[in-house]
Amino acid sequence: MSLATLKARLVERLAPADAWRPELTAPRSDFDLNPQAARPMRDLRPAAVLIPVVARPEGATVLLTRRADTLARHTGQIAFPGGRLDPGETAVQAALREADEEVALNPAGVEVLGLSDAYETGTGFLVTPVIGWLETPPVTTPSPDEVAEVFETPWDFLMDAANHRRDFYDIDDGLRRWFWAMPWGERYIWGVTAGILKGLHARLYGDEPAAELAAEEDAA
Repeated sequence: MSLATLKARLVERLAPADAWRPELTAPRSDFDLNPQAARPMRDLRPAAVLIPVVARPEGATVLLTRRADTLARHTGQIAFPGGRLDPGETAVQAALREADEEVALNPAGVEVLGLSDAYETGTGFLVTPVIGWLETPPVTTPSPDEVAEVFETPWDFLMDAANHRRDFYDIDDGLRRWFWAMPWGERYIWGVTAGILKGLHARLYGDEPAAELAAEEDAA
């Protein structure tokens, strides 16, 4: 029952996949918590991530990765499968391709339910989150050049606002950079990944009088 409720909510609240256009703007960004930071005028590079929701009998989970320690940027950070759009690709095509390349997630086993709010990163990417539904728990194989680990985090943890906290670090110019974080055990989910999850929570539950009760019911 709860899985069916969650799936129905996702279909109802997400934007249709065919509504994506490359010129769409980002309602959310790394600058939301940092209004004092200079926001450069620039052409954003299109990217997409897949948020795979796994319909496990004991409750929904979200598949995440830990980036390889050998990567030049964002080493070891928690991320969704995803990356830049190739020429001519849609956000859905790119998200499914990247998930296949990074963790061997078979696109045939992913039912695309829709899109969450696009997100502008501080590094100049316009990221479209694509939400996929996996009726069967996937068999994954991480690409060693890109991914150190594949794991699942409970939906009810990620969608509980009590687990969303604002953390910060101080940068060289004396400013403090704030970001969303959702620490889960020894894994520190933060930055763009946590910001995208925060946006998904707001899209699904944020306008309800009892938002946390609704999120809890979906994940029960």
